[in-house]
Amino acid sequence: MRIRISDIAEELGLSTATVSNVIHGKTNKVSDETVKRVQALLEQRQYIPSMAGILLAQNSSKIIGVFVNDHEKYEGHTLDDAFIASSLNALSSEIEKSGQFMMVKKAKHPEEVLKFASMWNMEGLVMMGFCQQDYRYLRSHMRIPFVVYDGYCDDPQGIVNITIDNFGGGFQVGRLFRDKGYARAICISDNETGVDQERIDGFRSGFHGAVDVMMVPMRRAERRQQYLRQIERFRRVSAVFAVSDYYAIDLMQFLGENGICVPGDAAVAGFDGTPMSELVFPALTTVRQDSGLRAKTAMEKLRELQENRETQTSVMLPVTLIERESTG
Repeated sequence: MRIRISDIAEELGLSTATVSNVIHGKTNKVSDETVKRVQALLEQRQYIPSMAGILLAQNSSKIIGVFVNDHEKYEGHTLDDAFIASSLNALSSEIEKSGQFMMVKKAKHPEEVLKFASMWNMEGLVMMGFCQQDYRYLRSHMRIPFVVYDGYCDDPQGIVNITIDNFGGGFQVGRLFRDKGYARAICISDNETGVDQERIDGFRSGFHGAVDVMMVPMRRAERRQQYLRQIERFRRVSAVFAVSDYYAIDLMQFLGENGICVPGDAAVAGFDGTPMSELVFPALTTVRQDSGLRAKTAMEKLRELQENRETQTSVMLPVTLIERESTG
């Protein structure tokens, strides 16, 4: 049942004019306390999304929504993550070039995405870090076109997945370690699915040596405890490949702090090519992905979806191995 202004006014004991003024931002004659009460109830009764939809539907909003999964692994610092920050920076430039506006929001559930996108009458969405069920839910509940970063969907109709050559990137690191004569390596990851598994599989294929895979907790404190308990595993290898720059840099710091595999004694490589990989000591060997190219591709595919043009359901972009001091 649709909530009316009169319903809100009656529940708060206010006039419909007062509630209407708050909705339309005419609050110069309304007390701050009343404004807060009205806004709180509007949100609680989910009146704002439908109202905003009515107001915006008559015109193009020119808003591209970028939704990032507020996953627990980020420990409350989702937008501080180097990969996400780099992606947002590149998307901001491409969206601005197109004469549109970027609106960024963290979300844990697809229902939040649906509500917020409808509230602002968004013209397109870019999704990062969600799962297949989330994409299916969104596709079946809204008509707003969207593209995803590194997504997986068995039935990709109406969705464009923009990924990178994860297997090839891992392969390049494995081949580098093999050519340098390393015989035993360890891979660091927090899961055995999706892009991380592709990177590990590629590494195995390129390395040809003994590969130990260590599954680690997402939370840093728990991960450090695991490293301490399994310290001998690191002593048995001469090379480490982490599925992200973040995990590689975190491990390098841990090993250095504990006097294990100090810089120069072992090879360490990451993945993503984040700016931090060049600033640490020793500078980190990594697989760089072109965030600018991915952002440009995302906007091109969104336009094709908006115009109902035939388009690819999946685009794989190339990666580049950047060799630095951390691999000798």
